[in-house]
Amino acid sequence: MQTHERELQDAHAFLMEHDDFLVVSHVQPDGDAVSSTLAVGWLLSCLGKNYVMVNEGPIPRRMSYLWHADQILDLSVTPLETTYKHVICVDCADYQRVGHTQKYFAKDALILNIDHHPTNDAYGTVNLIHPHAAATAEILLDLVEYIGVEMTEDIATALYTGLLTDTGGFRYSNTTPKVMAAASKLLQHGVDGPGLSELLLEQLTYPQLLILTKALNKLQMSEDGKISWVSITPEDMLETGAANEDLEGIVNYPRNIQGVEVGMLFKVINDQAVKVSLRSAGKVDVAAVAQSFGGGGHVRAAGARIEGTLEDIIPRVLERVKEQL
Repeated sequence: MQTHERELQDAHAFLMEHDDFLVVSHVQPDGDAVSSTLAVGWLLSCLGKNYVMVNEGPIPRRMSYLWHADQILDLSVTPLETTYKHVICVDCADYQRVGHTQKYFAKDALILNIDHHPTNDAYGTVNLIHPHAAATAEILLDLVEYIGVEMTEDIATALYTGLLTDTGGFRYSNTTPKVMAAASKLLQHGVDGPGLSELLLEQLTYPQLLILTKALNKLQMSEDGKISWVSITPEDMLETGAANEDLEGIVNYPRNIQGVEVGMLFKVINDQAVKVSLRSAGKVDVAAVAQSFGGGGHVRAAGARIEGTLEDIIPRVLERVKEQL
């Protein structure tokens, strides 16, 4: 039996043998994290299981069209009253990515870890990790098909959302023949592909446009033109009224400049920490850069939270990227 099929079998067994699940995804969830959370919730409901879906914070407003999106509890607003022994983590490259939700994991919690990041360290009791998958949603499609649950338009839309967002609208190098076959399959279940592309990839909120302007006004380049970066401060967020979800895609602007090998976005969290997002044109393994700072991700897209000030952190990250170059 191949490794992936054996992992699907183990994940299926985990779902069937237990009940009362806590389903969590990573902090500041993106399209894949949200859709994967909902896909697991839908699958559990089909299997007659009890579950609660949570995140450390709010999900992006533009994801509100998804099946039961309003049932993902924002723990900063609605704390839980109990801990859970059976936990399913989706799209979390490492255990710390679940954020404050971990305080609701029982001390002897059993974890099903479903993820597609190559840097995942297999922290689960059961691990369903497929680093060649474009998105966690792609793995969940495999799981739904393996279990044999009948697909609905609602869940097809959620899975398509994960594929669409994590492949950049099927433009990134992770867009494999398997991904396109999966997308085709999901479209056959009534998914509105063009409508989702318009909503998720084309439309901008006004605060999103304002924060992008702020970022581009601070665009910087390395002397050789191979590294470019922008930064955003809490003051920028306050002045523009932008939310975290409005930062989606900003890192691509420095990366898309002709001749640039690595683009970066530095977001100041507070005066003691900065989140850096890295994107590579292909020559640099930015996952290795992120890992060296305690983060993770993919060869072409990665990130890390780094303790320190912006002034200290930018030169440190630049040096590490130059080493990779």
